[in-house]
Amino acid sequence: MAKKSLCFFILVTLITTISCSSNNPTTAHTVLTQHGFPVGLLPTDVKSYDLNTTSGKFTVHLTNPCRLILPPDNYLATYSKKITGKIVENKIGEINGIKVRAFYQWWGITGIKISGDDLVFEVGMVTAKYPSKNFADTPQCEGQKHSSS
Repeated sequence: MAKKSLCFFILVTLITTISCSSNNPTTAHTVLTQHGFPVGLLPTDVKSYDLNTTSGKFTVHLTNPCRLILPPDNYLATYSKKITGKIVENKIGEINGIKVRAFYQWWGITGIKISGDDLVFEVGMVTAKYPSKNFADTPQCEGQKHSSS
């Protein structure tokens, strides 16, 4: 009888854990905030993501490639359908799949660091610093209809 009670208890605990975690799934935007970054670094069009919690390597899949305007200087940016990189506390490195248009050409954003209340974007050996509050809202890709939620 004790074995049946123990098995029942384990089964109920497992079911409760699974149902609680499926009611509140972690999103790619949540992963950003868990590492100290604002949600506005990724567009709303995220379809899925994969994260290796040991190494920090990630892949973000968008529904479609995305074009949007990055604040505060209104730079045109493109996000590939697949974005890869490595995220750790206060730093995202090895980024592939995000480009920004500046000085009449396209530049790949290779890293983003947190420096106090600012974000430091790395484009090769050049960096640009912007207040992280400018990225508090998740941007919508150009051509996407606004949802009414």
